[in-house]
Amino acid sequence: MTTYVYGIADAGNRRVVPGGLSGVGNPPRPVRVLRVGGVAALVSDCPPGLRPRRRDLFAHQRVLTVAAAGGPVLPLRFGSISPDDSAVRTALRDHADLYRDQLETVADRVEYNVKATHRENEVLRRVVAGNPEIRRLNEATRSGGQAVYQDRLRLGELVAQELRAHEAQDAAAVEQVLAPFAESRRPGPQADGRVVNVSFLVGRDDTAGFLDAVDRLRETSPHLDLRVNGPLPPYSFVRTETAEKAV
Repeated sequence: MTTYVYGIADAGNRRVVPGGLSGVGNPPRPVRVLRVGGVAALVSDCPPGLRPRRRDLFAHQRVLTVAAAGGPVLPLRFGSISPDDSAVRTALRDHADLYRDQLETVADRVEYNVKATHRENEVLRRVVAGNPEIRRLNEATRSGGQAVYQDRLRLGELVAQELRAHEAQDAAAVEQVLAPFAESRRPGPQADGRVVNVSFLVGRDDTAGFLDAVDRLRETSPHLDLRVNGPLPPYSFVRTETAEKAV
């Protein structure tokens, strides 16, 4: 039977998987623990034809979230599959030192992902208010006349420049406010219109301060649509490639 692997944990943690926890599949397969060399893999039987359906993606995340509540976990990506339990045990034995080092790195820490976009009307008001030339061109393009076309081109260029500048300033401001409450940060993929996409590694004792800082940012930066996802297993802060290849 093919083995599905959710993550790697400390073998000495007997609370890492509570009884009755289920994972991927329909019906959901029971989660079990394979222990070798001081580390453990959280696994279940892998259902045939597994695909990234919403149900199974949530099941994978739920297993890691529950396990992380009992101790540090190295999360593997959805779809990490091994030929059988024996192959998983071999991987644990071969890479035990790496896994133990990584577990120490994330012990008592969680990940928060912070994304922010501009509220268009709010930030445009700031751009116009803060730049006299933009204000002048904005008025000129309303009055009509032969120069309107050129004025509109110039206005568009200036507004685009100012928006880029505001994006850079706001991204720096968000990180400056949140970084003191985090031990590390990792930038995520950027997308058009997104000002911030950063994951922070936060000690469990610092989560309240981190979330309070997020709330202060929302109050002081109403032009930002600020969204936080967490606490999460620390996906962005562990080297899981070796684990995923090994299993």
